[in-house]
Amino acid sequence: MPDTTTTTTRGQGQSIDLAGKIDLIDGHWQPRVIAEMNDYQFKVVKLFGEFQWHRHADTDETFIVLDGELRIALRGPGYAQGHAIVLTAGQMAVVPKGVEHKPCALAETRLLLIEPRGVVNTGDGGVGERTVENDQWI
Repeated sequence: MPDTTTTTTRGQGQSIDLAGKIDLIDGHWQPRVIAEMNDYQFKVVKLFGEFQWHRHADTDETFIVLDGELRIALRGPGYAQGHAIVLTAGQMAVVPKGVEHKPCALAETRLLLIEPRGVVNTGDGGVGERTVENDQWI
């Protein structure tokens, strides 16, 4: 008989209530892992206000808005000054690796993030007040 402990604890082979998981999060900008697929993690998070400019040199990052509105400012080669993506519920965007970005939510917004395991939420720069410890499951 196959060992299902590993897959069920990684959020596999089961239904996951995204809204219910997000409701368990107390603060903003505190992503929590809900499942893994290969080396990728699915994280839910509540956002409010502005985040810091940051980039991930080695990986793309996927933002899927479940509720609310998210503005992601982008800067760097190939992006005009002031370029931004605006996402509402049901929309998604992929920020390419190496592109500086700054998420902002004027009202509470709920997201699903998809990124490789071990990615630091504040990017490749130094640790700051919004840096969250990796692999926090909910």
